[in-house]
Amino acid sequence: MPMVRKVQKRYSTLLWVSGLLLFTFLSLLLFMRQAANKFKPIARTQLRELVQEATDSLYHISFSDISINLLTGRATLNDVKITPDTSMYRKLIARKKAPNNIYHITLKKLVIRSFHPLRYLKQKKLNIDLLLFEKPDVVMQNTPFDFNETRKQDPGPYHYLSKYLKELWVKRIDLKNISFKYIRNNSPVPETDSVSNLNITLKDWRIDSLSATDPGRIYYLKDATVNLSNYTYATPDSMYHIKLEQLDFKAATGQLNIKNFGLIPRYSEMQFGQRAGFAKDRFNVQVSDISMEGIDLPLYIRRQELYAKEMTAANGQVEVFNNNMLERNTAVRTGRYPQQLLQKIKSRLTVKQLNLSDIDFSYAEYDKKSRQKGIITFEKTSGILTNITNAESIKAQNPYLFASLRTYMMGQGQLDVNFRFDLQAADGAFTYSGMLGPMDGRVLNRITKPLGMVEVKHGNVKKMEFELQANDRIAQGKMMFAYDELSVALLKREEGKERLVKQGLMSILANAMVINPENPNTEGILVTAPIRYERVRTASFFNFVWRTLFQGIKYSVGVTPAKEKEIKAKIASFEKIKTDRDKRRAERQKRRARQGK
Repeated sequence: MPMVRKVQKRYSTLLWVSGLLLFTFLSLLLFMRQAANKFKPIARTQLRELVQEATDSLYHISFSDISINLLTGRATLNDVKITPDTSMYRKLIARKKAPNNIYHITLKKLVIRSFHPLRYLKQKKLNIDLLLFEKPDVVMQNTPFDFNETRKQDPGPYHYLSKYLKELWVKRIDLKNISFKYIRNNSPVPETDSVSNLNITLKDWRIDSLSATDPGRIYYLKDATVNLSNYTYATPDSMYHIKLEQLDFKAATGQLNIKNFGLIPRYSEMQFGQRAGFAKDRFNVQVSDISMEGIDLPLYIRRQELYAKEMTAANGQVEVFNNNMLERNTAVRTGRYPQQLLQKIKSRLTVKQLNLSDIDFSYAEYDKKSRQKGIITFEKTSGILTNITNAESIKAQNPYLFASLRTYMMGQGQLDVNFRFDLQAADGAFTYSGMLGPMDGRVLNRITKPLGMVEVKHGNVKKMEFELQANDRIAQGKMMFAYDELSVALLKREEGKERLVKQGLMSILANAMVINPENPNTEGILVTAPIRYERVRTASFFNFVWRTLFQGIKYSVGVTPAKEKEIKAKIASFEKIKTDRDKRRAERQKRRARQGK
């Protein structure tokens, strides 16, 4: 019995203590709830005032409801809208104080976690562990104003914030599944880009009396990261899809990484030109790894100007195809060299150095005469391009884009080539030179047979050097092509069939009368071929470069215009002899037939 009474006493004591704790907790909850209800209108008013003050009355914030839990330091705003005041925006433009970018932001929910209410009440410091924006919809309109390039620096957000707070510090801001639309208003017709499934994380955002001068911060942030996955964009002409598997950007290092980028044609090689309505270059670009370093984020945000110290593209392929069975585009393609297209990009762009590693390039044509596809490849291409820019200030210091590349022609011959593009030349002036090492000449049949109707039966390339100056109209220069044991066969397409057959007589004449079987010749004389090739005004840059080099090769082996004229005259003579012989034979057969009757 004493033991039972002792247990009952302890049980009664536990009930009293538990009841007291429960009462205290419920009282605290009730107090926090009442305090939160009293705090809600204060928070609602101060938040609206803060947004207006910090943006010079340009923006207003609205929301359907706000819930606050002072015990956990959690708050939620529902159906949030941040919108610009258009009348105030016009006034700011007139006062030359309007920003280049204005935003329309809507989101279903804004969650604030751990905002430390006691610290706010006692110290006027608003410290937040996390701001979570769920599925925000952001529309950004960019209108560059000249006065923003020269006007005095804004006093900054702390100038406005200090009326309410001594410090605003958010450890982490997460924006999940953003739908972002970007409108450029710097042309008569606004241009629009959009992206979905974008994720942004902002870290350690602090606004106080010292943060504006902290060199370790960008826009008051210690870091910002951007992530985009499985992005697909249809180009405005509906001919391509731009795809990327993964994009990651880190503001603290200014580094951007892209995995599996692709410019993917929406139609097959033969369908592409048919869809376009003329013989149009079809590009197929796929690169596994792209990175950029030293990106100037403030410059991009302020003026939409992309500046990067270095870019690397590795492990990829670039294919260009043209179907010459189709009618050529009659539009003149002057002004469409790579450096000229760079200058036509409306946004300013500068990449100080581009590193290429293990990229396969190819150029192919489907020939109208042979009904076959010829292709030339440059495999495992690596090298460096410098001063890629359309910024006037940088071009004034250095007006040339340089490219120094090493590749393997048809996967065999090592080719070192150098380009120099004049970024300021109105006529698209550029130079190119290179040296090709030893290779089996027969591998060139992949392009010479379909596009030149010539088969290399034997031939060893020892060395080829070329140097040319070119512009929109013409390429001029010279080529030194050393080879030996060269023998070719001239081809023609067999009537009614797709295959090519050898022209026996013409091949014999070509090898005997035209083709130089070796260079240097038996006397040690090395023939250097002059090149002067006038560009077909509707042809592409790739076609132009290929045709100039092909002319140099033809002239080096002896196929000059004079020789071609001579062999055609000889062939015409032989054809006449053959025709006369066939005619006499037919007449004899007729006479015999009559005599037999």
